[in-house]
Amino acid sequence: MKRKYLGAVAMAATLALGLTACGSGSEAATVENGDKQDLSIAVFNGWDEAVAASELWKAILDEKGYNVKLNYADAAPVYSGLSTGDYDVSLDTWLPITHKTYIDQYGEKLVDLGAWNDDAKLTIAVNADAPIDSLEELAANADKFGNKIIGIEPGAGLTEATTNEVIPGYGLEKMEYITSSTPAMLSELKTATSKGENIAVTLWRPHWAYDAFPVKDLKDPQGTLGEAEGIHSFSRLGFDKDYPALDGWLKNFKMDSDTLYSLENALFNGETTDDYTEIVKTWMGENQEYVDSLTS
Repeated sequence: MKRKYLGAVAMAATLALGLTACGSGSEAATVENGDKQDLSIAVFNGWDEAVAASELWKAILDEKGYNVKLNYADAAPVYSGLSTGDYDVSLDTWLPITHKTYIDQYGEKLVDLGAWNDDAKLTIAVNADAPIDSLEELAANADKFGNKIIGIEPGAGLTEATTNEVIPGYGLEKMEYITSSTPAMLSELKTATSKGENIAVTLWRPHWAYDAFPVKDLKDPQGTLGEAEGIHSFSRLGFDKDYPALDGWLKNFKMDSDTLYSLENALFNGETTDDYTEIVKTWMGENQEYVDSLTS
């Protein structure tokens, strides 16, 4: 009977310790600046800028004693998880257009930490030395581009915009619009630019292709691809109480497109890997002044 009683006491104590370790507020483990140690960052599947920004912040915070976990998911589960507190923060909300529906649905349970990049945009890009500078010139010069526009996935929003807005808007119906995948488009872009050939592709900013290849965007005077958007960080409610230092850092976080392209190029324009740790550390060492400014 005594052994059974002691076992119950031990079990209760273990349970209490577990609750303390996973709990909130002052009982949770903290880092030197007083922030909670455990942090969950939600990352959109397949969004390179989300991966790049999240991997960078993970590396920075790991060095400061945080325990950062990156949770990959599609957009809908990310916003739902932020609204219920399952995730702490996410760094890739495009506004005012792309993710408006989610913010309309969950916005009252989220906190906008501000835009860290203001150059998010759908584009039609060509090689930098192409003989045209505007979509208005493309139809008349279609033969110089093999009468083709190289696209990405058929179900992408960029593909829909190109099909429904760009092609009819600029009279490009006689050009062949080829859609397959983003890797296939990038392969075509790499081959054409390396050979000095003209090529027209559907692309978007930010993307590491702008750092890797000599390309330029065609002007879109009709606005068929929409205006530039901002990339915002959003947190769960109460984030500022649990992470006062990090909340301030993220509210002040800025990354211009050239810096982002450089980071993305380092991460994604090489051998495929699931572990970016060493790549990010190398990039940080090459951009130490900028990295230090993020938490100054």
